[in-house]
Amino acid sequence: MTPPDTASVRRSAGLFRLPDRVVLRVRGADRVRWLNGMLTNDVSNLSPGPERSGCHALLLTHQGRVVADFHVLWREAELWLETAASALLPVRERLGRFIVADAVELSEPTPALARLALEGPGAASYLARVTGVRPELSPGSCADVTIAGAGAVVARYGFSGEDAYQLFVAGDHVESVFQALAEAGGDDLVLADEVLLEVLRIEAGLPRIGAELDESVLPSEARLDAAVSTTKGCYTGQEVVARIASQGRVKHLLVGLQAQGAEAIEVGGAVFADEKRVGEVTSSCFSPDAGAIALAFVRRTHEAPGTELRVGERAVRVTTLPFVAPRS
Repeated sequence: MTPPDTASVRRSAGLFRLPDRVVLRVRGADRVRWLNGMLTNDVSNLSPGPERSGCHALLLTHQGRVVADFHVLWREAELWLETAASALLPVRERLGRFIVADAVELSEPTPALARLALEGPGAASYLARVTGVRPELSPGSCADVTIAGAGAVVARYGFSGEDAYQLFVAGDHVESVFQALAEAGGDDLVLADEVLLEVLRIEAGLPRIGAELDESVLPSEARLDAAVSTTKGCYTGQEVVARIASQGRVKHLLVGLQAQGAEAIEVGGAVFADEKRVGEVTSSCFSPDAGAIALAFVRRTHEAPGTELRVGERAVRVTTLPFVAPRS
């Protein structure tokens, strides 16, 4: 099997289709106040323009554990919650239960939005070739652009650890936009798939809903403190998050594991220190640059880089994240 071409993406850029990413839009006069009381980050601080029109945020249970993670985007008359397709229905149902006397409406965009991603050091240059303007966006923020005669929204964030731009395009225009980007990149642009993006994500040490993130995980355990505001008002799960912050530690932490050989480390495999179970593997792959690598949660007493552990009978070593330093 041909190894994923992660090195070319990190040297130039990759163009990805993202059929498993969706948007839930929040409309109504109370949308900002209401959503700010639901999510961990400060939605009330968002505003139109290239500086503060987006942020990463989490939806938590009352026990402070992760239901879903979002990229929140400020749009005219509405807010977009971009997330994994698998999270859409449970998130919509959970959020809907908190709409009482609020002027808030949850819906999916019409027409439906298709999703593309351009990730890598050359992403901004390739995007400029098709829009005529180099995107001057702060991380997380979004802007309206035109590509191949079609309107699109571009937002600056990604899943590879590299400089990245997410594209939101009406479904009937996505092929023309994809083709324009492919032609702009020429032979240097990797036309990639979700398998390659997953390897890049693991190399970057970024947690994903359904793998590292679920309702058993606290934000600090997954090293997601940047998605949590410490200065805003109340939100669901805030008391638990604040208590953990004041105590200064959690019992488990997300770490990287590395093993010898080309065989991937077993996902779901128990992590042992001697004969004591201390964690579990959540994602793994074979990286052309880093070898057999995995993300896992382990007890805090075993999270130091260089710690020798095992998964089953296989020796693994805790390593620093990211496994591969971004080149952007």
